[in-house]
Amino acid sequence: MTVTVGPAGLWEAEQLADVAAVTFPLACPPGSTRESIEAFIDEVLSQERFGDYLDDPERTILAARENDSIVGYAMTIHGEPADSDIARALRRSPTMELSKMYVLPGHHGREVSAELMRAVIALAADNGCAGVWLGVNQENVRAQRFYAKHGFQQVGTKTFTVGSEVHDDFVMEREL
Repeated sequence: MTVTVGPAGLWEAEQLADVAAVTFPLACPPGSTRESIEAFIDEVLSQERFGDYLDDPERTILAARENDSIVGYAMTIHGEPADSDIARALRRSPTMELSKMYVLPGHHGREVSAELMRAVIALAADNGCAGVWLGVNQENVRAQRFYAKHGFQQVGTKTFTVGSEVHDDFVMEREL
């Protein structure tokens, strides 16, 4: 099947939330509790929250679609990071954050992630960005390899809260 990538619409908030509920737990560190993961999904990845994100002019959600089904997505946040530690670690400005990028398990290894990444990089370039940055859990070696393959380098660290748990992330950046 052919997968296409393009901007998500408000009418797709439920599908995006469904994909997020399946994919987010797969990226969490092994010691994460079910309660913390479920709290994060409820607070950050619900249908209502995706509706908010899709209405936010500072965010873009790109959906990877196979036929009419969303099989993955990427969310970007335009502008400089609010966290001063992250801002100091970054080498490129203006910048865009790759806030989330997830693909359903049955589509791993089928170039869906690479297509999403190409679309994110094109979006950043079209918006005049000099770089793209992201946070990735320090225990998620598979994701770190994927990002390195696509030109990202570790430039710092940050924390990321999932429910009641605080995790350590690497900050990675790619020059455009």
